[in-house]
Amino acid sequence: MGAVSANLRVLMMFSLLTVIFVAVGWAVGTYFMGNWITGALVFLVIAAALNFVSYFFSSKIVLASYRARVVNEAEAPRLYRIVRQVAGMAGMPMPQVAIVPSMNPNAFATGRNPTHATVAATEGIMQLLNDDELTGVLAHEMAHVRNRDMLVMTVAATLAGAVSFAARSFLWGSMFGGGNRDNGNFIIAIIVAITAPIAAMLVQLAVSRSREYLADREGAMMIGRPMALADALRKLETGNKARPMNMGNPTSASLFIVNPFRGGGLVTLFSTHPPMSERIRRLEELAGGLRR
Repeated sequence: MGAVSANLRVLMMFSLLTVIFVAVGWAVGTYFMGNWITGALVFLVIAAALNFVSYFFSSKIVLASYRARVVNEAEAPRLYRIVRQVAGMAGMPMPQVAIVPSMNPNAFATGRNPTHATVAATEGIMQLLNDDELTGVLAHEMAHVRNRDMLVMTVAATLAGAVSFAARSFLWGSMFGGGNRDNGNFIIAIIVAITAPIAAMLVQLAVSRSREYLADREGAMMIGRPMALADALRKLETGNKARPMNMGNPTSASLFIVNPFRGGGLVTLFSTHPPMSERIRRLEELAGGLRR
């Protein structure tokens, strides 16, 4: 059932983001081509190609965007040992292990299924957390792997990034290039181009927040120590504010255990991650229940 549910989520993600991408194509066709059908069809073909690439290659794209390096046990004995220990507890295949050259303390998982998964940790998180806390974080990531969340969120990140790029290109082109400004649909096209990235972001938000709560719970239960993850999250919240990520794309923030990019105000309101205080509260409640 887990695989079936994950496949349905991926199909819904593909469909929703494809519709949004085609809407941007309609705007481009209306403004630049004088024919909305041509624009929509061109972007439908592009969306189909992106869906294919996202499914089979999004993991490699994400790892490359953060310059993550796949390592073996000799190169990263501590990280490799903990990942292997958690995989054994979960009864799962050993994933690839990668290190991200960033002092931002964070971790993420990517890949289309548990047999094609990579768990990545930053240099910063390995310096900040002790073994118990790092085990809690990696258990959270392995829970994502088991639930196949990483495919859903990686696809969302890849396609949402494409939507944002296409919409931004359209807006810059409309301001500084040619185009059919006399067309009565011009205002609608501008509205679509502005709202499409917001819609793509909301699709990400709807998926990722609920999956983060579930991965927190399942990761904590996997190792039997909810407070290990709760303590890690406290440190990560402070560490990420002090050293935000300086590479990659904010559209991939949902992949990480903690949002690695600096933000406030509306950015926080529309964060792909649930409030840290609520995540910690739920873990503390879970720990209390295990002690009773």
